[in-house]
Amino acid sequence: MSARILLIEDEVRLARFIELELDAEGYQIAVAHDGLTGLTLARESMFDLIILDWMLPNLSGIEICRRLRSTGIKAPIIC
Repeated sequence: MSARILLIEDEVRLARFIELELDAEGYQIAVAHDGLTGLTLARESMFDLIILDWMLPNLSGIEICRRLRSTGIKAPIIC
């Protein structure tokens, strides 16, 4: 079973590039293009890693980190 990664990135072309590269390496990727969608996905599913943009529409990356940690989600986060 491959690792599950959540990518939260608002730049669509960059997100697609990262998604394709990680997929080629065998990872399962979920992508969100704004903070609220990313937060929802992170809360609804288990991920082995979250790759998080710092500046996002609707909710900043730092606020997503705070909210995830306050709810006990321990997945590693790369900003």
